[in-house]
Amino acid sequence: MEDVEPGAPKKTTLGMDENIEGLLAYVLGWLTGIIFLILEKDSYFVRFHAMQSTITFLGLTILEIILGFIPIIGALLGMLLWILGLILWIVGMLKAYNGELYKFPIVGDLAEQWLEKV
Repeated sequence: MEDVEPGAPKKTTLGMDENIEGLLAYVLGWLTGIIFLILEKDSYFVRFHAMQSTITFLGLTILEIILGFIPIIGALLGMLLWILGLILWIVGMLKAYNGELYKFPIVGDLAEQWLEKV
C-alpha cells in the first residue's frame, strides 16, 4: 500500500493527481470534459468537473451558434456569452486545481444529477 500524506491529492484511474485531471477537464471546454468522462472511472471529483465542463461549454457553444444567425443583437449577445464562458473557464480550472468541488450556478446541480445516471 502506498503512503499518502493527509490532504495530498488522490490519484485517479489515469495515474494523475485529482486536481490536475480536474483542471484538464476544463482546458478545451466540452471536448476535454467528454474525454475525461469517458476515461476516468474512479474519481467522483474528476468526473463531476468533467460533466460540469461538458454541460457548461457545450451549452454555451450551442447558444453562440444559434445567436450567430441573429444580426447585430445576436453578435452582441454572443460576445457577452464569450466573456461569460471565459470567466467560467478560468474559475472552473482554478477551483478544480485547488481541489474544490465547486458548482457553477444551475449547471453544477445538473452535472451532479446527470453524473449519477452515467
